Amino acid sequence: MTTSAAGTSSTAIPSPPVPVLSAAVTGAPATSTGTANGDADVSFASIEDAIAAIAAGQPLVVVDDADRENEGDLIFAAQAATPELVAFMTRYTSGVICVPMDAADTDRLELDQMVPHNTERMGTAFTITVDAREGVSTGISAADRAHTIRLLADPDTVPGDLSRPGHIFPLRAKDGGVLRRPGHTEAAVDLARLAGLRPAGTICEIVNDDGTMARLPELAAFAREHGLLLISIADLIAYRRRTEKQVVRVAEATIPTRYGTFRAVGFRNILDGVEHIALIRGELGDGEDVLVRVHSECLTGDVFGSRRCDCGTQLDAALRMIAAEGRGVVLYVRGHEGRGIGLMHKLRAYQLQDAGHDTVDANLALGLPADARDYGTGAQILVDLGVRGLRLLSNNPTKRAGLEGYGLRIVELIGMPVTQTPENLRYLTTKRDRMGHVLPGLPRAVGEDTPAGGRWAPSPARVPATSGCAAVPGGAGSSPAGVDLTDGEGL
Repeated sequence: MTTSAAGTSSTAIPSPPVPVLSAAVTGAPATSTGTANGDADVSFASIEDAIAAIAAGQPLVVVDDADRENEGDLIFAAQAATPELVAFMTRYTSGVICVPMDAADTDRLELDQMVPHNTERMGTAFTITVDAREGVSTGISAADRAHTIRLLADPDTVPGDLSRPGHIFPLRAKDGGVLRRPGHTEAAVDLARLAGLRPAGTICEIVNDDGTMARLPELAAFAREHGLLLISIADLIAYRRRTEKQVVRVAEATIPTRYGTFRAVGFRNILDGVEHIALIRGELGDGEDVLVRVHSECLTGDVFGSRRCDCGTQLDAALRMIAAEGRGVVLYVRGHEGRGIGLMHKLRAYQLQDAGHDTVDANLALGLPADARDYGTGAQILVDLGVRGLRLLSNNPTKRAGLEGYGLRIVELIGMPVTQTPENLRYLTTKRDRMGHVLPGLPRAVGEDTPAGGRWAPSPARVPATSGCAAVPGGAGSSPAGVDLTDGEGL
């Protein structure tokens, strides 16, 4: 006896007559075996074969990063929806069928966001739910939902063709797709577009028979059982990075600083127009083993010297360390103010922090994500500069995962020295306790004493082995080329 995700039981539930590709028929090669998730016996199909499958109206299994949702979705093109495909999806998934769409189409169809302030953990942009206004009965059957899905993908559909609410969940994809946000929403739209179809997909999370989320080993077995291609979002990102470009160089100049002379290269994102700057020290050569700091814009800390955060001192430390190394990049990413919420929202969050909220709860109280940053633009800039393998200056393992999700190879995560002040202690402990930052020199709780007069530098004896952080070669807590980080600018 087996139990399906839909909750029905039978001795043998036959698969619906859904058209699928099998490796035996297509000869689809696997592009990789094993992933960052650590599963050594999982084979992924090539993105080229996945695009061909989508173009042929066939479903795929698409997995994301273990540090993100760590799930796999069944995905097919929205315009290819059939009752059989929808029935197959309903049987083996959570049943919450979503239709990711290009932002322009959600605007054209007047599909407003479900809530004005999205606090969903991954920022999934749900719109109001819909059904087809005509040609359906209750809207919930496989045939009804397939009809609604095809209607959403039809360029001739107008807002009046849809009733609200309904049984299908449209999602608004970010412009730029997986290069801006490495999620299943963007993956579905990208795959449809790359296949030459309307930019709309159909997705739902695959679950085990007991209702738990299927993880990579189960997803690989599911794909084999049903003859489906298995791909990863990381491979789709790498494919798009190889074949497309989203940033352009705009200007270049030499900038003398108190730490030495850097070459400044300015970039513009062609999707949103935001401008970024990379400060380069020395020659990057083959792009391997490059010391890199990806620094999020912080006007209050970087320019005004705010003591509420550690951003300004971290920027100074990065410039000093890379100058001493003689080779490296400080990438200053704009549009990341307040972890991506913007300057005015950051000031409002400060008001809430003064009233007792911590830095995470303040964002959430404003209806904003705790961290809204994405690293796609930064990753493309580093690739444009010729960086291939990097030693990342950061205390934030999530930043490492974010950059690796875009295909960069991080050979080492190097902990940054942090200056503690009475004003930023709660901020730092919140980053450690609630956001996973590796800050081993801080007190266990606010009010406890800290070592070294409020200053710390990572040490192998104090950084957890599983954290991904490592001291810079040269000794415990030391820095590249022996640079002294204990004097000047509070470092």
